[in-house]
Amino acid sequence: MIDSRPVLVNTRLDDPTADHVIGELYRRGVPVVRLDTGRPEGVTLTVGAGAGTDWRGTLRTPTRQVDPQEVGAVYHRRPSPVLPALPADDPAAYQWDFTTAQIRHGLSGLLMALPDCLHVNHPHFNAAAEYKPLQLSTAIASGFAVPPTLITNEPEAARNFIRTHHPVVYKPLRHTDYRENGELRTIWVRPVEAEEIDSSLHACPHLFQKRVPKIADARMAVVGGESFTTRITLDGDHPDWRMDYSLVSFSPTEAPTAVRRSAELYLRTLGLVFGAFDFAIDRDGTWHFLECNPNGQWAFVDPATTREITVALADVLEKGVSP
Repeated sequence: MIDSRPVLVNTRLDDPTADHVIGELYRRGVPVVRLDTGRPEGVTLTVGAGAGTDWRGTLRTPTRQVDPQEVGAVYHRRPSPVLPALPADDPAAYQWDFTTAQIRHGLSGLLMALPDCLHVNHPHFNAAAEYKPLQLSTAIASGFAVPPTLITNEPEAARNFIRTHHPVVYKPLRHTDYRENGELRTIWVRPVEAEEIDSSLHACPHLFQKRVPKIADARMAVVGGESFTTRITLDGDHPDWRMDYSLVSFSPTEAPTAVRRSAELYLRTLGLVFGAFDFAIDRDGTWHFLECNPNGQWAFVDPATTREITVALADVLEKGVSP
């Protein structure tokens, strides 16, 4: 019989991906405690450790409570970011900075330190696996096909790479908020020509990659030793299918055996339980690794695959780690 220790889910209120998994756990009768460490209103914490005892006590939300010692798994999904710091001249700024730091190191720190607990994924491993250079080097070592890639803030180096490997795309090293004249913009993966490169490249490193002559994309979620793959077909030609979901269709598919084995090695290398891999499939049927989001979305794919991923994650979280 599978152990039914409580599962703690750390995520924001608006997270349909987590909702799928929480709903499945509820259907199984697995106790679930949901909270958001970025917005911990109504959460109270009284825990102690020492004298041979690890963290015990009570973690309460407005609707649930749990002894941290009893938690079998933590699903670290997408908690809200801590609210930004107040202006330095605001009288409450120092108190606010202190408070947010205590939340981060106290509440979030406790979740990372829970004993005998499965983390999907542990925040430390998630954070490391977000870095593109580490992703690409790990992908190469794991046996994936990786397109030629350059990271640089030297304009002439970028121009030479683009001329050598044309066609080339630009992609940000990390997706983050970007404003232009005060207006929020999204930076998509896009084609780039050598003539576009100017001295503004000096501001920070940029990632350039040879564009794969693809016939489709694929998103593969891997968890619990199983992989669940969706073929993504775009009605048109653009390197970033996320620009317009109305032009995209999703259908279940199966990744080649070599790709699945490389994905398992990749996750083991980075200490991850879950990963969402993105590939470009070329005309010869080669799957080219683009990235692996250690906490990627998957609820947008076809319903059958969404359901399979939901069940697999619930299986892993329900099993957790026995004390």
